[in-house]
Amino acid sequence: MQVFCDFDGTISIEDATDMVLTRFAGSEWEDIEKLWKQGLIGSGECMRRQIALIQANRGELDRFLDTLSIDPGFEGFLSFCRRGELPVTIVSDGVDYFIRRILARHGIDGLPIIANVLTCSVSQGRESYSLFPPFTATGCVSGAGVCKCRVVDSNDLQVYIGDGRSDFCVSDKVDLVFAKAKLVDYCEENGIPYVGFEDFSDLLPKMEAVLPSVERRSRTLPHFKTA
Repeated sequence: MQVFCDFDGTISIEDATDMVLTRFAGSEWEDIEKLWKQGLIGSGECMRRQIALIQANRGELDRFLDTLSIDPGFEGFLSFCRRGELPVTIVSDGVDYFIRRILARHGIDGLPIIANVLTCSVSQGRESYSLFPPFTATGCVSGAGVCKCRVVDSNDLQVYIGDGRSDFCVSDKVDLVFAKAKLVDYCEENGIPYVGFEDFSDLLPKMEAVLPSVERRSRTLPHFKTA
């Protein structure tokens, strides 16, 4: 069994990418965000254009990332997964460097992380940033830099945990979905079975209760919904 987990707004309290852009990219990033929400560009193009707007050196960026918080129940969730030998992979359409820096400050390392790769170049004493998308896929309905459907494509039983738009397309391709926020609405609207949760402290007992039935029923999703 594999556990895949979104990062921004799921593990992190705030959307780390949005927070960085708000602090260092001025207002233009929000205009690009509107184009994505209107379906005029894919999320991968949206992210690449936004990241290029960041005006900060690496030290400024690191100091800001060190102020961002994660769900306090996430470490307990990881301990449960380790005891049960359930591998956890973070899969995000966010930025790998942001994720690693935030987790490291909270003493968490060694987790596989699949996300857009941040690159930095220096010209005339100024840093500029760009993204390398590692898991794009032709025909990806989200136009994502990280096609989450491609990442979870395997024969293992799969648990997915998420909260937002980048999790929509993958939610009907796994064995069990834990959902909050916008992902709950999407699952309801599309008849996708899910387990609702508020945070990882809330999620953990629900996961302990549901996993045995998932394992017994192989690739059949449990029809278990909670508010």
